Amino acid sequence: MPNTLTIVAGFVAKPGQEQRLRDELNAMVAPSLAEEGCLSYQPYVDPNHPNRMIMIEEWTDSAALDHHFTLPHFKHVAQVLEEILAEPFTLRRLTDAP
Repeated sequence: MPNTLTIVAGFVAKPGQEQRLRDELNAMVAPSLAEEGCLSYQPYVDPNHPNRMIMIEEWTDSAALDHHFTLPHFKHVAQVLEEILAEPFTLRRLTDAP
């Protein structure tokens, strides 16, 4: 789909918090995919560094993503991430190359 917004979010778990990070990100998939404007939402783990994960998301537009940030499941995971991440998560917004 042209002109969509792709998000690549990166996460680094504190030692001992790797499984909780996986669980929390996996729990975000179903409610996020149910949102209007969410086209895909998939977590990935780095097989060489199990404390590192990324989430690749695709949204119809910025408005859909902005709405996502206001919902209870996002607010919950944001609070949990503050506790379990070794560093702040990164967020890259990408659009289709012309």
